[in-house]
Amino acid sequence: MELDLAGMHQLAIEQGIDIEQLDAALEEALRLAYLKTPHAAKHARVELDTRAGTFTVWAQHEIPVEPTEDDPHPAPKLSEEYDDTPRNFGRLAAATARQVIGQLFRKAEDDKVFGAFSGQKGKLVTGIVQQDASDPANVHVAIGDVEAILPRREQVPGERYRHGDRLRVYVVNVARGLKGPEIVVSRSHPELVRRLFEREVPELVSGAVSIMAIAREAGARTKIAVKANTDGVNPKGALIGPGGARVRAVMENLGPEKIDIVDWSADPAKFVASALSPAVATGVQVISEKNKTAIAFIHDDQLSLAIGKEGQNARLAAKLTGWKIGIESTEAHARKTAEAAK
Repeated sequence: MELDLAGMHQLAIEQGIDIEQLDAALEEALRLAYLKTPHAAKHARVELDTRAGTFTVWAQHEIPVEPTEDDPHPAPKLSEEYDDTPRNFGRLAAATARQVIGQLFRKAEDDKVFGAFSGQKGKLVTGIVQQDASDPANVHVAIGDVEAILPRREQVPGERYRHGDRLRVYVVNVARGLKGPEIVVSRSHPELVRRLFEREVPELVSGAVSIMAIAREAGARTKIAVKANTDGVNPKGALIGPGGARVRAVMENLGPEKIDIVDWSADPAKFVASALSPAVATGVQVISEKNKTAIAFIHDDQLSLAIGKEGQNARLAAKLTGWKIGIESTEAHARKTAEAAK
């Protein structure tokens, strides 16, 4: 039975598909197709003749074996192989070959996409928003010739994604899915903010400044803790930039989201006090280093600033430091201390 094996091999070479892999897939697919034909033998294999561009179905029938006392249920023997290629197998064989070629081509294309994006995990990329009426929960983002998914959980509350908008996104994951490579991107991930700053701040790339921690409530506010690794460098000033140009460039990618940049410290009390910025703590008492609990003392006129709207500032400070932070009035604490001393 003839097949255009030479043409298939040429296509495989152009697509970077291994010819031996193609031949093995064709042989197995043709064998399975043969088994579905009427009166097919149970035992069969397909042999390709790549020079002649033909294939043969070699079959074996079962020969019953007489049972014995030692072996009451003997397995049947197999006959010698014989050519059982169906005469009317041409159209089915051609359709099977097309299916195999299509599957291998899709797999090769998926492998290329996966290979190209496997190294992009954790990086910032730019894409174009695409509409998909059949998938309203997710936003589809075209990144070159590849379409990534921005799931609802990775979207920023209140942020609108219009068809054709250019969007910077953070690559959360690249995996092999049932329908090919699955690229998941995010607009709400804290690391998106880090990558945006790395585009604007040379000191981050050189290592003169490090971002030590990020706490984010996407669409509302982000706190960033920074430290200098080089003497004479102002870490907060590096991120803010001349006239606030660098932090402003980052904020343009985040919409109305506000950014607080604070100094990191290995001293928990200093770090907790810094994290509550823009409020100024008059002191911080570490209650338990093991349980990471502390109390920050704030003047009465700055208590609301320290707590923030709906507790946001205190909540982000706790996320940033990893400590449970209690906030107390400096004046009330002083009165308690004075009364206890009487």
